Amino acid sequence: MAGPLSGVRLVEMDAIGPVPLAGMLLSGLGADIVRVGRPGQGAWADVGAAVLHRGRSHVALDLKQAADRDRLLDLLDHADGLIEGSRPGVMERLGLCPDVCLARNPRLVYGRVTGWGQTGPLAQAAGHDINYIALTGALHAMGDKGGRPFVPLNLVGDYAGGTMFLALGMVSAILSARATGIGQVVDAAMVDGVANLMSLFQAFLSTGQWRDERGVNLLDGSAPFYRCYACADGGYVAVGALEPQFFAKLLAGLDLDPADFVQNEKACWPEMERRFATVFAARTRDHWEAHFADTDACVTPVLSMREAVGHPANTARHMFVRHNDVDQAAPAPRLSATPGAIEPSIAIDMDAAIARWS
Repeated sequence: MAGPLSGVRLVEMDAIGPVPLAGMLLSGLGADIVRVGRPGQGAWADVGAAVLHRGRSHVALDLKQAADRDRLLDLLDHADGLIEGSRPGVMERLGLCPDVCLARNPRLVYGRVTGWGQTGPLAQAAGHDINYIALTGALHAMGDKGGRPFVPLNLVGDYAGGTMFLALGMVSAILSARATGIGQVVDAAMVDGVANLMSLFQAFLSTGQWRDERGVNLLDGSAPFYRCYACADGGYVAVGALEPQFFAKLLAGLDLDPADFVQNEKACWPEMERRFATVFAARTRDHWEAHFADTDACVTPVLSMREAVGHPANTARHMFVRHNDVDQAAPAPRLSATPGAIEPSIAIDMDAAIARWS
């Protein structure tokens, strides 16, 4: 199998949320993953399997049956790690807790991802992405001044705070286990991950460079040179001209006199925004994309998901691939000597899985 994680063997407990994306990413980087699901189609089978389940083998086990639990433990004897996303206590009730699994395989890395973490007063509470980013201060910072917070899909909590920190924790702990022979538990809580993602803004807040409210800060859409504008055809452009040299390019492209606009003087921002909006609204989105194409004004079209697949910059980079008849992201990040790839997804029985790893 191609990729920098070639030779790494992981068991993925079928789940929704961060776990299947972590499995997808790690398999794309070469990890050999066996996904364990209940008899039947399993989680996400009806909505996301063509993308989220790509690149790994699947076995069906009824973990309420002792024989099937024993077979899973047999497989874990040969694994580098396990990833699961159940509510705390579920794996314990099945007899598959970290203590049991590490007793069988002391080098095993046991990865657990939840919203609130394995411990704490909310550990047993239900929640979703919106709740996790709400309690960390991230959601409060997103939205217009005086308006309600904007929900940033489930990218921030589930995937940035959950999947990415789980994957980082797994790779880090596997490296440690290979050096020391000692496995461990990775407790990846989405709230912990999001809190870390907010580090820049916490630093700004501590130095007075950030106000703890929506719609009044440099990077929250309130700055006229860092926001989106409507165009004549109903499309939008995204403007990110933060640095002075890029701001100058933006003004030149909009045919506006630099003497009329002091970039970081907030008292000027309302008029600046009005002028920018008027100019952008006079032309189509495609016009502005072409107009700014050879400049450093940091102006790009806001593409739909379908448009993004066919955009020339993305196709030139082969950012998207067609797999299982669905357009989806190619494996990332890209490595020069050990590039990742999408391997076939196949259903196998447990005997075949154990034999492959033995």
